[in-house]
Amino acid sequence: MDGLFKGRQFDQEIIVLCVRWCLRYKLSFRDLAEMMAERGLCVAHTTIMRWIQCYVPEFEKRWNRFARPSGRSWRVDETYVKIRGRWAYLYRAVDKEGNTVDFLLRAKRDVAAAKAFFRRALQRQGPLPHKITLDGDQASHRGAAEALSEHPEGNQCKIRSSKYVNNLIEQDHRSIKLRLGPMLGLKHFRRATTTIAGIELMPRIRKGQFKLDKLRVKHKTAPQIWNAVLAA
Repeated sequence: MDGLFKGRQFDQEIIVLCVRWCLRYKLSFRDLAEMMAERGLCVAHTTIMRWIQCYVPEFEKRWNRFARPSGRSWRVDETYVKIRGRWAYLYRAVDKEGNTVDFLLRAKRDVAAAKAFFRRALQRQGPLPHKITLDGDQASHRGAAEALSEHPEGNQCKIRSSKYVNNLIEQDHRSIKLRLGPMLGLKHFRRATTTIAGIELMPRIRKGQFKLDKLRVKHKTAPQIWNAVLAA
């Protein structure tokens, strides 16, 4: 496991379980600490918070080794996230099958934020999309156009507006917003970015966006799959 859990008071299985449940289910940190206490484990809720910040980047990195490419017809939209009492903007995209393309948390909703999101998504996905569907926000249209213009074949991608078609991404926002609710507000932008990255990872796993055939996990229970991915 490359010393990932070396020196920790708790075993790897406990840490992975707490992080996975915290990101997947509508539980507060205190709820999860109480659940562990019922199993004879005294884990402070602040410890679970620190585990999220420490391990989510590494978990995301290791899962991404097995990521399947998304489709080339994107639906893009942004939703609101409150951080220390102020609204921030979570840019998100899914393909026409509902698979997650990418996401990016930004403090402002403007051309620069939209362009940063599209640059990141285009870089991570590799092949350019054939079509990008947006709402009527002109900043998003301009950001997409400017990001695509940096690629030799960017002019082959069609940018369009369609509120009806974008219902897919608007519905997909729900899983993220429902999970953030029990956390009772995010306090720091950097920590919020890490937490959201972990929350975004869970639907990707559930949607089957990772190719895990080479791991040869016999029974394919969630703990076995996670252990195999982290050990690969």
